[in-house]
Amino acid sequence: MDERFTAERFQLTPEKMAAGLEVLRKRMNRQLKASLEVCVRCGLCAESCHYYVSNPKPEHVPAFRAEQLRKIYRRLEDPLGKSAPGWIAAADLDQEMVEMLLLTAYGSCTMCGRCVINCPMGVDTRLIMRTARAMLTAMDMTPEGLKATVNVHLETGNNMGVTTEDFVETVEWMEEELQAELDDPSVKIPLDKKGARVVYTLNPREVKYFPYLLQAAAKIFNAAGENWTLSTESWDATNYALFNGDDAAAKKLAQNLERAVNHLRADVLVMAECGHGYRSQRWEGENWVGHGYPFRVMSFVELQAQYIYEKRFELDPTVNSQRVTFHDPCNQARNGGIVDEPRYVLRHVCTDFVEMTPHGVENYCCGGGGGMLSMTDFAKERMAAAKAKADQIAATGAKIVATSCHNCLDQLDEIKRHYKLDVKIQNLSELTSAAIVWKKQ
Repeated sequence: MDERFTAERFQLTPEKMAAGLEVLRKRMNRQLKASLEVCVRCGLCAESCHYYVSNPKPEHVPAFRAEQLRKIYRRLEDPLGKSAPGWIAAADLDQEMVEMLLLTAYGSCTMCGRCVINCPMGVDTRLIMRTARAMLTAMDMTPEGLKATVNVHLETGNNMGVTTEDFVETVEWMEEELQAELDDPSVKIPLDKKGARVVYTLNPREVKYFPYLLQAAAKIFNAAGENWTLSTESWDATNYALFNGDDAAAKKLAQNLERAVNHLRADVLVMAECGHGYRSQRWEGENWVGHGYPFRVMSFVELQAQYIYEKRFELDPTVNSQRVTFHDPCNQARNGGIVDEPRYVLRHVCTDFVEMTPHGVENYCCGGGGGMLSMTDFAKERMAAAKAKADQIAATGAKIVATSCHNCLDQLDEIKRHYKLDVKIQNLSELTSAAIVWKKQ
């Protein structure tokens, strides 16, 4: 047994085992069954995975990870797996299999989806891994950091437990800072403004540790003359239940934002620069809540590109004169469809933009996705797998790595220190904000 998993947590009762298997049975739809059945073991997925590229061993091949759930699937569903499991590598869900699922679904996979788009058979390993995670969650085997993140969000309304009082104070502080920066007392960060066109969300890390990102966003909104607001009712863009596979929790968190937008009678919900937050609310949320939203869901990246296209403000790209490269967040680009917009922005707000190789939907995961940053048990593996991304960055010669996701920002900052890269990590909105030529209203 892996020493990181305590014996106490591994005392799996028959009830817990049954709960895990019940999750698998309930999720056995056509898409999952096809992904479990059609793998031909060609191995093409190996080079798609940043874990394998950084450390090429069999355990890091996506097909190997998926095979762990396939063993359980065969035992449940295949007639030969029921009668002669050894013939087709079927396996019962026991303590050994639970540990293997933990090490594969959580310990060496960020569910980035790069293997999915490179699979000739269309196997969705990302779906298989999320199913395995859902089973582990039902058995109370979610790594503690990820478990706590989801629970805090459910209990307090945001994943860092920021109180409404602290939230409001931070917003008011950033409004004052922005007015001082621009020498313009007319700029505002509105709260709970009914009838605003846009409701903007935040990542709690911005409120708690990086409030200057709220200041940058507010500068963009004000420069564009947007009718916008923040909501004190619900403002957290994240949804870490995407990562632990708990659809009931994911539904509740998606509904929190839906209610807030409806109460303010807004037309557009704009998700902060958060890869998984955007994917959760834009592409998964309506499935979880069971109906379509009466408003549009956009990423702030899309909105920045729209403002620039519409010439809503003047830009001076020379203020960002150092070479810039862009890291595509997996859940924004590969799993979210936003590829051209950040490049359109960067070509207008800086003077020297270069691409990573590969980039766009083929970009390597930074290693911080899938809730990995919250799971300290796997920090060593996370940083080892980040070598692929460090090599990508170094090859560009860039001095600034821009991205549009907080998990990516934090992971890239760790990569910078761990691999001793001479770069600065910045949010896309920071570069846009810096390039705006302010005109007093």
